Amino acid sequence: MPQRLAAILALLVFTACLIVGGLETGNTFTTTVARALAAMGGTFVIGLMLGAMGQKMIDENLEPLKKESVEPEELKGKKPASGR
Repeated sequence: MPQRLAAILALLVFTACLIVGGLETGNTFTTTVARALAAMGGTFVIGLMLGAMGQKMIDENLEPLKKESVEPEELKGKKPASGR
């Protein structure tokens, strides 16, 4: 999850920088792409940190639920009924 979030954020920032830097300000191609790549790299690192924090928060909140949903001994190893 953290890598997916980081990649999505980085690509969005890269696209925004290309549009704003290239179309709005009229910078050269090299300047626009260099700045967009720098912004993409920085956003990827920030996205990794945000994703790791989010994953940790989800894991901590689901841990008590996993402890409560312990299967009874008579159901362990048996396949669930097919419902037919």
